[in-house]
Amino acid sequence: MSEEVLVTVADGIIEVTINRPEARNAMSKAAAEGIAAAMDRLDAENDLRCAILTGAGGTFCSGMDLKGFLSGELPVVPGRGFGGLTEWTPKKPVIAAVDGYALAGGFELALACDMIVANANARFGVPEAKRGLVAAGGGVVQLPRLLPRPLAMEMALTGDPIDAGRAFELGLVNRVTDGPAIEAARELAQAIAANGPLAVIASKGIIRDSWLWSDEDVMAKQAPYIAHVFSSEDAREGATAFAQKRKPEWKGK
Repeated sequence: MSEEVLVTVADGIIEVTINRPEARNAMSKAAAEGIAAAMDRLDAENDLRCAILTGAGGTFCSGMDLKGFLSGELPVVPGRGFGGLTEWTPKKPVIAAVDGYALAGGFELALACDMIVANANARFGVPEAKRGLVAAGGGVVQLPRLLPRPLAMEMALTGDPIDAGRAFELGLVNRVTDGPAIEAARELAQAIAANGPLAVIASKGIIRDSWLWSDEDVMAKQAPYIAHVFSSEDAREGATAFAQKRKPEWKGK
């Protein structure tokens, strides 16, 4: 894996760090490929339960590497999108730990994650319109799904950033911390990793996909996501552990 992405694993959590601090973690092709490979590993290894995506040197990601762009390089992985993540999602949860700037493609990358934890000094925005461009990595699509349309319009059309406190008020950010975002993200990841892995995967899948379902189809559509969960060894283990007042020992099957 490229040195532009660092990967560590501990306690069922894979931490993926964009490692281009000299460029404010501007996204390169190599970094995008590194993130995609790490997410493949997340899904492939049964002992991995959750991922944290963050940036080195006090910045999450400042967007596309313009030097690479001018030389003909796009930080996109086919079928995966910008940063290897904006056009798909792994089956297991991904948390963005944001310090400093998450701008343009960097903000789109954070929005592609399932949850966002941010340092109080973090800034989020889609400034593309200020450069005559469009937030085509999902920004102008995802924002009106997550925010009231007028607020999404304001962010996209002015290009002005918002701080972590405002992002929290709007529901874009789960938690705001005065310390490094990675520490608060680890707490959130540990809480997720302690739960039944099959239940977590199914719950994420339903939450991600169900916005397209009609009210009449909801129960039928969710059935394939959950049928195997209720008949799993983990379901029996969860009930047994509760009755025995002990911590469950999940097997992921």
